[in-house]
Amino acid sequence: MRTIDLRGRELSPADMLAAVPRATQARAEALDTAARIVEDVRERGEAALREQAERFDAVSDHAVRIPAEHITEALTELAPEVRSALEEAIRRVRLASAAQVPATQVTRIGDGAVITQRWQPVHRVGVYIPGGKAVYPSSVIMNVVPAQVAGVEQIALASPPQADQGGRIHPTILAAAGLLGVTEVYAMGGAGAIGAFAHGVPSLGLDPVDVVSGPGNNYVASAKRAVAGVVGTDSEAGATEILVVADAAADPRLIAADLVSQAEHDEQASAVLVTDAVQVAELVAVEVERLAAVTRHSERVAAALSGPQSAIVLVDDRIMATAFSNAYAPEHLELHLVDAEEAASAFTSAGAVFVGDQTPVSLGDYMAGSNHVLPTGGQARYAPGLGSYTFLRPQQVISYDRAALAAVRAGVVALANTEVLPAHGEAIEARFTA
Repeated sequence: MRTIDLRGRELSPADMLAAVPRATQARAEALDTAARIVEDVRERGEAALREQAERFDAVSDHAVRIPAEHITEALTELAPEVRSALEEAIRRVRLASAAQVPATQVTRIGDGAVITQRWQPVHRVGVYIPGGKAVYPSSVIMNVVPAQVAGVEQIALASPPQADQGGRIHPTILAAAGLLGVTEVYAMGGAGAIGAFAHGVPSLGLDPVDVVSGPGNNYVASAKRAVAGVVGTDSEAGATEILVVADAAADPRLIAADLVSQAEHDEQASAVLVTDAVQVAELVAVEVERLAAVTRHSERVAAALSGPQSAIVLVDDRIMATAFSNAYAPEHLELHLVDAEEAASAFTSAGAVFVGDQTPVSLGDYMAGSNHVLPTGGQARYAPGLGSYTFLRPQQVISYDRAALAAVRAGVVALANTEVLPAHGEAIEARFTA
């Protein structure tokens, strides 16, 4: 990992972002390709999906819509220890997701004047689960459980067909779907799957959805942008990011382990350490190099850690470290600080904040109960991670009786006339004339 020394400099948020650039070029290139793939699925449906499966997944003549018996088989063959872990993760995520559903609120503006704020679930959701460099049954949980807690009636799931599974979806993903009672499952991947969810595929019995969610590579993220306005989407989750803020008391071994753990996701993964402790920075660099050489996905990790999106950043003090983190707005933020609990409130822009050295991102990926589908690319400045609220629509219900309407009659007419919209006022007056 390279080291960037920002000490002794007055930096704007833009300067800080420029110090550790994100892989924006890859996203820009993906957008055009993803848009073409989505349009192809919209126009040609199943035929386009099958061509894409052959091209990208080396699979042909497979069942795009998964038969129920495939899910049953996957559940039967699931290792007991994996099933137990998945069931516990489901329990934890269900508990945390329930806190994300707002209660109905009734506001009485006056006698006979009531506004009810309620949150309605969307009817139908399409969940995408990646299936390229790794297998993500945990992402099935992170997407499906919040939708179920929100009250979504129909949930369809898609994941790429696997050549080494005879064109089937990976059985662990199928088993996770089975544990959650999801029976509408499709073997389709990437941008094509997002297009299929958005536009529907009649020959497969796949109806368009209202919201698409789920992580993926740059093509999946770009496809979400291409279908925005046709369906709702969660944040455009691209390659994973971890930013660690550490002080002189931090354990370099744990920091290095956490940086490597996220770098193994993808060659474009971002791993950043921000610290005012030079010795910690030096020890982390040594430990990262050691761990990266011996981990299973060493080539992938090395590519991510040596890329421009990864770095050790030296800053003057905690204030500068906090400013850097808030400007960068990482997907995952770890605080390896002696006063992590007290300091956490100052870190306002992050998809999820992991407080203290005993709360690694890996915990959030699986068993913390929090959701691991989080905004990347700086979107944490304005966008949340996935939650039950992703599948809810706030709705206002207004109820006035005649007396309450009469109390504001003159005000409505006055404002309507001021805006030169007299029919608005006349609609009020019509209720008080014979």
